Amino acid sequence: MVKRFNPDKRRRPRVDDYFGDWKWREALAESMVPIIGKLFRNGVHLLMYGRPLINCSAIEIMKLHRFVREAEGNELSELETYPIIEQIAKMKLMPCEIDIGEMVVHLLENKELDAEHYVNKMLEGQQRTKRSYPLRPKDVVLYGFGRIGRLLTRILVSDTGAGTKWRLRAVVVRESDHEDDLIKRASLLRNDSVHGTFPGTIRVNKSNNSLIVNGNEIFIIYSNDPKKVNYKQFGIKKATLIDNTGAWTDEEGLNQHIKNPSVERAILTAPAKGKIKNIVYGINDERLKGDEKIVGAASCTTNAITPPLKLIDEAFKIQSGHIETIHAYTNDQNLVDNYHKSDRRGRGAALNLVITDTGAAKAVSDVIPELKGKLTANAIRVPIPNVSLAIMNLNLKKSVGVEELNDLFKQAAFHSNLRTIIDYSNSIDGVSSDFYSNEFACVYDAQATISNFNCVTIYVWYDNEYGYSRQVVRLLKKVLGVNLIRYPKQ
Repeated sequence: MVKRFNPDKRRRPRVDDYFGDWKWREALAESMVPIIGKLFRNGVHLLMYGRPLINCSAIEIMKLHRFVREAEGNELSELETYPIIEQIAKMKLMPCEIDIGEMVVHLLENKELDAEHYVNKMLEGQQRTKRSYPLRPKDVVLYGFGRIGRLLTRILVSDTGAGTKWRLRAVVVRESDHEDDLIKRASLLRNDSVHGTFPGTIRVNKSNNSLIVNGNEIFIIYSNDPKKVNYKQFGIKKATLIDNTGAWTDEEGLNQHIKNPSVERAILTAPAKGKIKNIVYGINDERLKGDEKIVGAASCTTNAITPPLKLIDEAFKIQSGHIETIHAYTNDQNLVDNYHKSDRRGRGAALNLVITDTGAAKAVSDVIPELKGKLTANAIRVPIPNVSLAIMNLNLKKSVGVEELNDLFKQAAFHSNLRTIIDYSNSIDGVSSDFYSNEFACVYDAQATISNFNCVTIYVWYDNEYGYSRQVVRLLKKVLGVNLIRYPKQ
């Protein structure tokens, strides 16, 4: 096991009155809540080492301050962040993301800096002289409303912010003659056995056949033919459509969406076939030229394993390796033993470990061509509903120790351009349920790392539902051209 530091040994002056210190910091956190909310409504998103502060309670904000010890060896105090948040609130800024944790830590480590001058200087290019928003938010449509579709709905609504850049306008589902269909879909969106209750309000508008989700009217459109959906009657035009059905994965099938005059482009939430580009946001999204009509978001596993593989390959050069994914069961498997066209997947998902194949190795070589032919992969479906684990056994060109590997991933997770997609865990008790609703593409488990000279084994967790959906939304924003500038810049 890795030698651990004591994050509770504070570098700042000793606290004698723990209760008094807590109540004072709690009051500051409570004061932050409305400021964070107001900034968010104006398009300014505050983060704490990549974790969004919006919709956090005072206690959750305090926990995020303490989380900083994972990145920097010492937690932040609300006394240190509150003045900076107040200063930002007084500035008129264009939409952006500001990592308040990184900003304040930099100030603490460079005490010669004047805090007010530093913040003003960093954000001067973001200051608004006049409103510069598009005349009309870009339309987004979901085609499908299953596990991924509903999570995408939650995320898209939560990320809408000021609502000036884009809006989720509609969800297309298969035709139904069930009179309570709309109510049932609202209930499935509201309550989730894995990810919990939706943190917002959902109203059913039967006359418009729509759901009002946190004020966003989302039309539920029934159709079995993508080409014949009448988006125009709902005021939808030049839409970016996210197909999360898995029904079509090639150009011929997905072109049905593009042939609809109201759809401008389509994103597929599955590995795309043929000449369609498979994009893992943060790894190969530079391949996007802006004129693509169809883009594939690859698979949840591909999104999870390519970031660590790229990081290790660039640092130590991968010669060969094998990836085993311990994957939560999915809707593709049978709940009880029954016929299935695939081998083994017909056996009861909740009762068995099921060995199955995966296209992860080939998918990685599509995203990172340097690794073509160097990797093999397989998968085992296990009886849990969510969160998967990738075990990567890699042979490297040069020898590397556990601490060096861990430091590589820690720096990447908190201080690199991969910080939006790689998370880092140093927990000695981490298990799969700890990573429910984790929004990163993958979580590197520092405590599980093994090194035997040139042969290393790393363990990477990923929420194959929520973390993947977050990656899809990041890709969507890239395609729409609405990714926010993040400060401090790396």
